[in-house]
Amino acid sequence: MALGYRYFSGSGVAASCEKALDYYRRVAASVAAEVSFSGGATVQRIRLQDEMDSGGYGGILDNDLIEYYQLLADKGDVQAQVGLGQLHYQGGRGIARDPEQALHYFQQAAESGNAVAMAFLGKIYLEGSEVAKPSNETAFKYFKKAASLNNPVGQSGLGILYLYGKGVDKDYKRAFEYFSKAAEQSWVDGQLYLGNMYYQGWGVKRDYKMAIKYYNLASQSGHVLAFFNLADMHATGTGMLRSCPTAVELYKNVAERGKWGEYLMEAHSDYKNGLYDKALLKYLLLAELGFEVAQSNTAYILDRYSIDNGSRDVELIRKFGQFLFENKCLNSQLKVSLDLGYSAARVRLGDYYYYGWGTIIDYEMAASHYRIASEQQNNAQVYLIINLLLNWLAVLFAVKNAEDLKIIVGPETWDSLELYWDLYLVSLLFLVLGLMLILRRPPNQRLQRGQQQHQHHQHQRNGVPAPTTTPRPPAAATPPGAATTPPAASTRSGATSSPSVASFPAPEAALNSATASSTTPISDGVAKTEAVGATNGAAAEAASSNEDKKNE
Repeated sequence: MALGYRYFSGSGVAASCEKALDYYRRVAASVAAEVSFSGGATVQRIRLQDEMDSGGYGGILDNDLIEYYQLLADKGDVQAQVGLGQLHYQGGRGIARDPEQALHYFQQAAESGNAVAMAFLGKIYLEGSEVAKPSNETAFKYFKKAASLNNPVGQSGLGILYLYGKGVDKDYKRAFEYFSKAAEQSWVDGQLYLGNMYYQGWGVKRDYKMAIKYYNLASQSGHVLAFFNLADMHATGTGMLRSCPTAVELYKNVAERGKWGEYLMEAHSDYKNGLYDKALLKYLLLAELGFEVAQSNTAYILDRYSIDNGSRDVELIRKFGQFLFENKCLNSQLKVSLDLGYSAARVRLGDYYYYGWGTIIDYEMAASHYRIASEQQNNAQVYLIINLLLNWLAVLFAVKNAEDLKIIVGPETWDSLELYWDLYLVSLLFLVLGLMLILRRPPNQRLQRGQQQHQHHQHQRNGVPAPTTTPRPPAAATPPGAATTPPAASTRSGATSSPSVASFPAPEAALNSATASSTTPISDGVAKTEAVGATNGAAAEAASSNEDKKNE
């Protein structure tokens, strides 16, 4: 197991997924072979850092609480009897497995007609123990009673009996039926055995996709055999693309469920009892085997009692911690812990790089670890530390870049810049001021100016003088007998009419006509002068209308 972890993490050897897969598969196979119908013992994983942050509660039941439940159970509380029975049957939360106590509490609850207690009694007699000899008939009796009350544990128990022919005739159809009922109620055993039936093709058509589906569901409940079967499928590429890293992760999970996992609880118990040296040695052993919880706890103990100078005097740990600092081993413990996804290790490792504990000061690495920790944990304190650290890094990098720039530019050029720095500064300020004036102009003024420039360029392309902004006076009324206005002018005055281009005279003809009229002798007095003015106005108006048509 230690070799599998070293090849998987590349610790001391060249990383090799295939070699890690081979070592982890051997250990996982031996662990899976010892798993009984109950699913195996529960491995309690408690991080000391999390336990301290939560006020000293790590999911462990204290003696006072257990005695309270025992008092309730003795008074006939069925729920307390079932809870204590399950606790002693599977172990965990600081309680070791005790088949005798489990049988006692389950029998008390079963006498009251509790379906869960009946189902677990069936499991006890199916497996057998030092207090209850294995009996398929007794197991069938309890499973049948529990299944009649629609209990999923009893239903899956009957499925196991029919699947393997224990005390009854082997019947895949009935086994599939009972497993399906249990799986519909999200019971892990029903999901696991449905996956087995689809994987092996027992009573159903072999279907790897359905097997993967039910194995995934069972693995979400933590069943060790579900992890092992999924690891086999990932390792061989059965029903999916082969993935060596995924297979190694799953095999590693199974391997850590072995008997050596019990050292986690022993080390935690030693730590709570003040035996820090014993707890440290057990955590170190498990850390070498690849237990992430043990790695983080090892780093926590060494960090607390060799750096922070805690109130307790633990000289052995202080000396050992100093040795690990000198050899940068404590830093490695934090690194392997954060590689497995523990965000608190990120924060602490950032502190190590920031203050230079056991390594050189590296602000960039510190900022990187702080940032990742903040993304994983959403910690406001970490966000504040990151902002302060980044500001400090900005100052350091600015000084460093200034020195690098002085080297790159050259001494003569740099001396010139230093000599005339005031001129460069004034020029820069004028440039900034000009940009601000341009940008702060009213938007309407800039828009109008742009439109006028566009119209001016358009008139120049068409060969027509740009119209002036001076308003044209209205034409005087034509007296009787004077020259009449051309039809174009009267046509243009219509509000609803849309004159065509052909209805207007050409600009050149209109201008020639206006010139000829203006050069004739004026013998009729005011009438002819008004006629000339009307003719010129009509010509200009026709030219303007023609230009508008071209633009349209």
